[in-house]
Amino acid sequence: MEKLFIIILVPAAIYFVYFLLNKTEKNSKAIRRVLSQEGKGILEKEVSYYQRLSATDKIEFEERCLHFLDKIAVEGVGVEVSLKDYMLVAASAIIPVFAFKKWEYANLTTVMLYPNTFNPDYQFEGNQDRTILGMVGEGAMNGQMILSKAALEAGFANTKDGQNTAIHEFVHLLDKTDGEVDGLPDFLVDHTYTLAWLEMIRKEIIKIQDGKSDIDPYGITNRAEFFAVASEYFFENPDRLKSHHPDLYKALCIVFKQDLSFA
Repeated sequence: MEKLFIIILVPAAIYFVYFLLNKTEKNSKAIRRVLSQEGKGILEKEVSYYQRLSATDKIEFEERCLHFLDKIAVEGVGVEVSLKDYMLVAASAIIPVFAFKKWEYANLTTVMLYPNTFNPDYQFEGNQDRTILGMVGEGAMNGQMILSKAALEAGFANTKDGQNTAIHEFVHLLDKTDGEVDGLPDFLVDHTYTLAWLEMIRKEIIKIQDGKSDIDPYGITNRAEFFAVASEYFFENPDRLKSHHPDLYKALCIVFKQDLSFA
């Protein structure tokens, strides 16, 4: 039985590797792996952030997606993981940290894709109260991220709503780097800027509560959720964020070391 499993698994693994990757000519140091044309096509069609990049930055983005997929497992639970899903998960991971050239997600080992929404007990079938689109695991689930496959794909299909579940969850991971998900990641927000950042969050939350903001109302939950939903908006529709919330846009440019607006 074990031999049969190995016989089936090895060809499938080899097929996937060559399906995802091509190899350029050998140089003096190593064989450099590059993304397949199909993988590039998915990024070009589905990821507006990638579309905005220069030709040189696109190559770097592709290489970093591959590096992420080398390090982090992407597994389907009750659903098949397509090449498109692999690319969208990797893109979601790289977008927030693209300015941080040596970044590694040390607090992540696996991204699990569920078919659709799930509940706090990780159930995605039946009549349970299933409202969760994404989650960064805690406790026994530490090092895991769960994403709805439907939400993953929807987040990139609509680039105007300022919402992207996968980017949201990867921003939570960045926030968690200092040990606490509190909307104040130490390595992103300089200590000299902390009070100004907290005051900006306070003012923006009041605007949301008063119905005077187009930021996702989920952001009033706490500082961590505000940081995540504002970051979604920043990466999804930077021109509109800059127009509607110029101070917040400027702050997030500093936080992520990226200026994305063409406006």
